[in-house]
Amino acid sequence: MAEKVKEKIKEKSRVISQEKIAGDVYSMWLDSEQITEHAKPGQFISVFSRDGSRLLPRPISICEVNKEKKALRIVYRVVGKGTDEFSGLGEGDQIEIMGPLGNGFPLDRMEEGRKAFLIGGGIGIPPMVQLAKELKGEKQAIVGYRDELFLTGELNTYAEVYIATEDGSAGTKGNVLDAIKENGLTADVIYACGPTPMLRALKSYAEENGIECWLSLEERMACGIGACLACVCQSKELDEHSQVHNKRICKDGPVFLSTEIDL
Repeated sequence: MAEKVKEKIKEKSRVISQEKIAGDVYSMWLDSEQITEHAKPGQFISVFSRDGSRLLPRPISICEVNKEKKALRIVYRVVGKGTDEFSGLGEGDQIEIMGPLGNGFPLDRMEEGRKAFLIGGGIGIPPMVQLAKELKGEKQAIVGYRDELFLTGELNTYAEVYIATEDGSAGTKGNVLDAIKENGLTADVIYACGPTPMLRALKSYAEENGIECWLSLEERMACGIGACLACVCQSKELDEHSQVHNKRICKDGPVFLSTEIDL
């Protein structure tokens, strides 16, 4: 089972620092008295706009947690007015956040001698950082980019890193599966987050090779707490809430065992 956490906290947070780390990708550290105490790798927070006309918060995955300093890091891409607003925040600015939300990656799947792939594609790379920090055992991080790299240094601190780029400017030219094949990599467990085509390919790869595979689904969310049914994926079993074959990504996920869902 993915890690389930009941705590859900809404708090005023102060921006500790923010920097642009690639193209339209930003890294922001926020202080958090309470969320950091409960956050697990693979969970996310909802970040609320300071503009009253934007009612819905933006879900952003947790990249790193520093419990000693009571701080958490989010790394996000500017894709609309909400994230554009966030990119303009600076040290000392206040913003409201809620979390930790969703179910994270299970950390108990790495029995002695097992190896793991930590696979991230694009803006699915950030949650791999905290996962790499907390997951025990041998870890290989395979990360895919269109072109410009980010977070490779952080990942390299905790795992062996392999890079794939669409334009071939770094690492393997192609996608994450191309990098796995080119480097002859093997693993017993897969943890992955990224765009649906990548996750669909990894699901097939895992099933063909008998590998346990955990996928974190990226989807635009509305409420972030499972009430509105705006973010759903097809599931093998009947959902208790909706009584149909779907799962709420924000509530039941975002992390799922690959065999439990259809992509």
